[in-house]
Amino acid sequence: MPQVTFRFYAELNDFLPLQRGRDVAYRFARRASVKDAIEALGVPHTEVDLILVNGVSVDFGYRIQPGDRISVYPTFESIDITPLVRLRPHPLREPRFVLDVHLGKLATYLRLLGFDCLYTNDAHDGDLARISSQESRILLTRDRGLLKRGVVSHGYFVRAIEPLAQTIEVARRFDLFDRVQPFHRCVRCNGLVTPVPKATVLDQLLPKTRLYFDEFHRCETCGRVYWRGSHYERMQRIVDTVQAARPSDG
Repeated sequence: MPQVTFRFYAELNDFLPLQRGRDVAYRFARRASVKDAIEALGVPHTEVDLILVNGVSVDFGYRIQPGDRISVYPTFESIDITPLVRLRPHPLREPRFVLDVHLGKLATYLRLLGFDCLYTNDAHDGDLARISSQESRILLTRDRGLLKRGVVSHGYFVRAIEPLAQTIEVARRFDLFDRVQPFHRCVRCNGLVTPVPKATVLDQLLPKTRLYFDEFHRCETCGRVYWRGSHYERMQRIVDTVQAARPSDG
């Protein structure tokens, strides 16, 4: 049976714990694309940004040949590889996200930072993949099988378990720090939040809130009202923690 040799680099080894940092032999019985082979080994195609076959850059459609040596790389953070073949159809100018049902708290935190995030706790995998494709949204998930769907071109497998750590991980992966606009989106529904006169929201306020606060914002979609109470201080600490995790220039 024909065989090729793969070597996966950096965080792609997260998907290959038993072969981390080693050559991986792959046998195939028919003509297979390099994309099919990569995913058969357990690595979602959305995690891959460069493939070299015998030292030459190829795209996902390349048909593997017996004896090929294939190097597979994740996103490069500090090296410009634009002269080489890139596997995404095109970069997304504005980072917008759709999240699977297990990442509700991450969706809340990303909305808090001002990012457009679609999330419902009853979405089906097919719907998430379709939304990601049709609306040019980055699909965030902890389900590698979901990222292997062919329709998904922009996606990311979230490694961290704790929501704040997940938020920092996503901010670093997509270099979101300069795009943060805290408190511009409703954390409940994803709508935009804008200032409103106090008089227009009086009937939605509790007596002590009416007495002690004068500046209010309201979601344009669901009507939820925000003010700088104790909840604001708690959310500001989350924003500060994420911004403090910005990688240094070095």
